[in-house]
Amino acid sequence: MNESALSEPILILGASGMLGSSLTPYLLSRGYPIRGHSMSSDAFDQADLVDEAEAAKFMDRIKPSVIINLVGLTDVDRCEINPDDAYRVNVKSVENIAHWIKHQRPNCHLIHISTDQVYDGWPIHRESDVRIVNCYAFSKYAGELAAKGVAATIVRTNFFGLSPNSKRKSLTDWLFNALNQNNSVPVFEDVFFSPISMSSLCEIIELLALKKPVGVFNVGSREGMSKADFAFAFAKALNISSENMRRIKIDEIDFLKAKRPKSMCMDYTYINQKMGIFMPLLQNEIELVARAYL
Repeated sequence: MNESALSEPILILGASGMLGSSLTPYLLSRGYPIRGHSMSSDAFDQADLVDEAEAAKFMDRIKPSVIINLVGLTDVDRCEINPDDAYRVNVKSVENIAHWIKHQRPNCHLIHISTDQVYDGWPIHRESDVRIVNCYAFSKYAGELAAKGVAATIVRTNFFGLSPNSKRKSLTDWLFNALNQNNSVPVFEDVFFSPISMSSLCEIIELLALKKPVGVFNVGSREGMSKADFAFAFAKALNISSENMRRIKIDEIDFLKAKRPKSMCMDYTYINQKMGIFMPLLQNEIELVARAYL
């Protein structure tokens, strides 16, 4: 840890969400002064980030050296049905954050968490290979553009792991519960991704907060796989029977409101060249996460 990072607080926006519930205690354990924003009723630091005046007053009070923005509307179908909601949460809030930094605290560095859903098509994607297929991805990409108005690290990622938040379940939480309850588990054989464990992502975010690189960076695991192969690998790592899992194609599902990308595997050349960070292998991340459930 860089001792100079302790002089002013790191503000985590969305600290009670799934990633925030892991990142906040991790950074606290590393000795950083953390302020955690949330909209939950029991949170000390509350603010409506969509309201420009309220957001500015809130950040004026905290005076952070780094802002890590984890706030986002991630319900893909809700974004498709209610694009105004997607805009308010995924774009307007980022505009307000960037506006405050630009005009009130230009030395404050923004780390903005985006998504791998801005990609589609084959084979793997560098940061310039954007292809938007739904409103959620559009709103997240627009949020990235807002973040670029200041010195910002934009992280495109997808993560999994044991969620500390009982109200927010991860992909592996869902798989673990379904497998243990002997439920039928459909898994997509034609959707490919390269997610990273929340624990590894927290470590990388710490490095980004210290080094403050400006730009867009893919952050995930090497050697991605289909969601079906991911599910079977997770079940094997848990030593749980996978007989109730069945491989299907996403086009067989008729209740999804938004189109989903089928290929979100990312290339990590840029973050390796810029930061010297090597991404972990996905199989190793699956085994790491599985141990947390045992």
